[in-house]
This record gives sequence, structure tokens and C-alpha cells, in this order.
Amino acid sequence: MSKSQDLFDAAPSPSKGYTAKDIEVLEGLEPVRRRPGMYIGGTDVTALHHLAAEILDNAMDEAVAGHASRIELELDEDDVLTVRDNGRGIPVDAHPKYKNKSALEVIMTTLHAGGKFGGKVYDTSGGLHGVGASVVNALSEWMEVDVARDKHGHKMRFERGKPIGKLKDVGAVNRRGTIVSFRPDRQIFGADTHFSPDRLHRMAKSKAYLFRGVEIRWKCAADLIKDATPAEDTLRFPGGLTDFLTGEIEGKRTVTPRMFFGRTENRDGKGAVEWAVAWAPEIDPFLYTYCNTIPTLQGGTHEQGLRNALTKALRNHGERTNNRKTTLVTPDDLMASACAILSVFIREPEFQGQTKDKLSSPDAQRLVENVVRDHFDHWLAESPQEADRLLDFVIDQAEDRLKRKQEKEVSRKAATRKLRLPGKLADCTRDAAQGTEIFLVEGDSAGGSAKQARDRNTQAVLPLRGKILNVASAAAGKLAQNQELSDLVQALGCGTGVKYRDEDLRYERVIIMTDADVDGAHIASLLLTFFYREMPKLIANGHLCLAMPPLFRLNHGATTIYARDDKHREQLLKSAFKANAKVEVSRFKGLGEMMPAQLKDTTMKPGSRTLVRVEISDEARKDTENLVERLMGKKPELRFQFIQENAQFAKDVDV
Repeated sequence: MSKSQDLFDAAPSPSKGYTAKDIEVLEGLEPVRRRPGMYIGGTDVTALHHLAAEILDNAMDEAVAGHASRIELELDEDDVLTVRDNGRGIPVDAHPKYKNKSALEVIMTTLHAGGKFGGKVYDTSGGLHGVGASVVNALSEWMEVDVARDKHGHKMRFERGKPIGKLKDVGAVNRRGTIVSFRPDRQIFGADTHFSPDRLHRMAKSKAYLFRGVEIRWKCAADLIKDATPAEDTLRFPGGLTDFLTGEIEGKRTVTPRMFFGRTENRDGKGAVEWAVAWAPEIDPFLYTYCNTIPTLQGGTHEQGLRNALTKALRNHGERTNNRKTTLVTPDDLMASACAILSVFIREPEFQGQTKDKLSSPDAQRLVENVVRDHFDHWLAESPQEADRLLDFVIDQAEDRLKRKQEKEVSRKAATRKLRLPGKLADCTRDAAQGTEIFLVEGDSAGGSAKQARDRNTQAVLPLRGKILNVASAAAGKLAQNQELSDLVQALGCGTGVKYRDEDLRYERVIIMTDADVDGAHIASLLLTFFYREMPKLIANGHLCLAMPPLFRLNHGATTIYARDDKHREQLLKSAFKANAKVEVSRFKGLGEMMPAQLKDTTMKPGSRTLVRVEISDEARKDTENLVERLMGKKPELRFQFIQENAQFAKDVDV
């Protein structure tokens, strides 16, 4: 018998009760309500605002297509959002495939139904998959759609995705376009998740910048305004992205007096491109990218095209002027102090996922690179003095980068020689930070197992003795006197507070690996507080992670499975083993109890482990600060109050 056959025979046999009747077939919009994360990325506040973006994008598609000139966005006190446009209006005639349904009802209740698939109705659009409006409908407590076509009005109401009656004829009207009003379903998003006026206003403002031919009118109930967001505003920007960038860098020193900007209309039928770039070293660099007015927060092929175009054109200028240092320049050097905005309009773009955070269309890279490179070549040639000033600035950036890299390599080796930690830093052998990670573990016992389980080339281990100092409640001088934290700071090599330098971080990832119990959670919270207060950019730049070690080992015959917690254990006992199987369940008291091979396979080995990256969204930043102050700050009465308020929710406490 082969080895593969042995493994197959050792696998748990399927349950005898698993039959065809157990297979569910979800129809209509039920898949959206059951699995909203597949369509809008989750059920948090970001996902909630994705509903607003979907409806606003449909109105913007009408404007970009030349059929609408005005859009209205209104938020009332009860979280009801209304989007109006003066476009053509959603078709209301009977759909040829569903003769007993209007086209409006089909669009609002059927996934993958819309006018943006064939490219006959819209040259470019943000809604591509035919699921936007129907998904919003499915996830709304109610939605009302009011359509005016050919001066005749129709209205239809839906509740949780289902039509309430047929399409109503409301007679003659003196307007045109579509009005969509909806209230997100609290059953999906929770009662405490609400639309943010500031976020909606910024969304509307960015749309107006992206398409200079549209006017967007914003209105919000005055009681909802908590900051400087206006209750009413008219947004129209004839200058497009140049107006956008001018507002972002106003009053700041720039490397060149001129901003590099431009736009091309539909180029050979391949699409339109608009951009604005300035180099402003006094502010944090940014690159905002959009495709068909959709913000692509993770960039994509159009962003790569911009970076390539700018770098190649600047290198060509350096070669023409015989500047030998031009070869040092990389795209990162050029973009290190750049403030840039890029918008493309292309037919049938390809995105990664329904939330459209990243553009993946190869044609977009070629389009942007060719268009922008031509214009940047001319821009540099028009003013050689400005071009030389920019090139010299970028070369300084490159030389500074290379200098920091050299210093980092030297300091890394020096730090390795100098560190004399109680638990010893077991450093990795790779010199470069890229691809490396350091595990912060509690105590020498766990540290010993981790050192044996690690990949010596890329993984370092730093044991910390006991519970570290709570930096949120300690006096300022205590941090410098604390040996454990001093060792940690020295091992990371990037400094703290205002002296923090992300370039000097000696590892790509910092992983907190503590026991899966209350003490481990407490140590992890202390470390999280330390990084949040002393190295916030380490979190913001995605370097901090939490390891997820198992709490239980389930063993029966040749089958061994690991469970994260009690709930996961019960699930595995029901699904992975036979009903009457005598499964041996053992609980790990700590990482030090695990054999190195077990620790490696379950917690440390890429591919088989689970890591949770620590992130703090802009919306959650204020709440995070308040929570850290309440739970970890200097006032014990705040902690006592928190315990009193939340004790009723504590179940199965691990003591």
C-alpha cells in the first residue's frame, strides 16, 4: 500500500447523515443576506459605506455617459440615504426575459442584471458585475426607487430585497432621472453602525473632482453633524484633479513651482487618463488612484503605469544631461515625496473582488504609461532648470536610501553582537529585513521551543520574561529603565516615538506569540499597548501581527487535529470524527508544552499557520484611543466602570 493510500485511509470518514437533502440552494438575493462579506467585504462601517458608494456610482455612470449633469446626496436622521440624478432613469418597461416583471424590478432583485455588460449603454462605468443595486437592496431594511422617464413617473418599494407589490404608475411628472432611498438593515450591520456625514461628504467631493462635468449637491440633517462637515454643500470643480491637488498641498513648499498635470480624452478608443502630481517634501506623500470614478485603495495596474512612466521619463532626462547618478533612481525614490492623483476611464475594467479596491486590467498599465510618459517628457523638456532641480532632489532621495540601507546592515550586525538578553535574542541569518520576522514569546520555556521550531534563515525569537510594563499608565521615565522593553527596542532597531524610523526596522514582521489563555491575552494586550503608544507607524505600516496558537489537540488513532478554542474544539469533535469515536482531548497549558514540531506546524510555519495582522482604520482611531485609555490608562475607576458595563456579556471565562 502506498504512503498516500495510508493517509487517505487515516482520514476521518464522512458522516452517514450527510445526504442530498442537506444541500442548500440559495436563490434570489438570499446569498447576499447570508454571506454579505462576499459582496461588500464585511458588515462593518466600511462595508456600510460601500452601499452608499454603489448607488452613488450608478448615478455617476449616468453623468460620465453624458446623460446626467446633477446628482443629489441626502442623509436624514434615521440613517436613510437618498441619491437623486437627472439622468435617463432606470427602464420600467417589461423585461423580455421576465415578461411579468419590469426591468426596474429585475435590476433590483436579480444578481448580475444590468446595462453594463455589453458596453452598448455605457462606454465606461464603475458598476461592472450587475450586483451593486441588488446587493444594496438585499442589505437594506427597505428601499424605494422613484423613476421619471419621458415625463412619466413610476415608483416601487422593496423590503429586505423583496418587492412590496408591483411597480406603481404615479402619472405625469415635470422631471427626469432616478431617486433611490434606502435604510441599511440593522439585522445585518447592527444597531450601532451608522453612516458618517464626514465620510459621505468626502466621497461626494471626490466624485465631483473626478468628473468635472457633474454638480453634486450634498445635504445632511443638522443633528448628525459632529465636526466641520457642512450640512449643505454644492460641489463642482471645473479644474478636476488640479483643483483636488491644489487644495491638498496649498501653502506647502514644492520642489518645482509647476504642478505636473494633464488629461487625455478617449485615446484610440482605449480610455481616458487624468493626473496631477507635485513633489512636496513638507507633507506625507500620497497617491490616490481611481478607475471609472471608483477609488482603488490598493492601487493596481494603472498605478504601476504611472510610476513606470514618471521614472522612465526622468531617467531619460538624466541620461540626456549626462548625469551618471541617474542610474541610482528607483520608482520608490521618485514617489517618496510625491503627492499624486490618478484617474482612468476604461471599458470593462477588471478588479480584484466586488469591492473594487485594486485594478488588475493589463491594458490600464500600458495606457497610463504611454500617455503619462509622453507628457512628462515634454514637461521636463519645457523647463530644463525645473527638470534638473527635480532630478537632483530624487537623486538625493536615492543616495539617502542607500546610506540608510548601509547603516542598517552595519547596525544589524552590531546589534546582534551587543545584545545580551536574559532569554537571548536568537537572530535570523538573513541580513536584509525583507522576508524576515521576529517572534516575541513569553518566557524561556516557550522561547526554547520556538527557537527549535523556527526557520533560522528568516525567523528570530526574543523571549520576554514575565508581564512587561504597561506604558499607558507608567511614568515617562519608567520606559527607559525597563530592561525587557529596552531589549525589545534594541532588537527591533527602529527607535520609538518621534525617533521611530520605519526604514531601520530590522524585521519585516513583528509577531506577538503568547499562550492561548488569559495570561497570554494579558501579555499580548500589554505589548499591543506598547506598540500603539510608542511605535504607531509600525502598526500603520502593517508590520505587527498576532500568532494564533491552538489551545487543544484532538487525537484519535492516526488522526491529530488542533483546535483554536472551546467552540472550535466542539465543532471538530462533531465534524472530523465519528459519532462514537473516543477522541483524546488534551489542552496545552502553554507554548512551552508543545513539541517544537507541533509549534512549527501549527503556529510558526508559513502556509500552515494563522496570523492576524493588527490594523487600525481611520474611523476606529478615536475609539481605539478611548479604549486604550479606559483599559490601560492611569485611572483604575475607568477600568472598573468598563468591567461593570460589560460583565454581563462575559461567558465561559477562562480562569
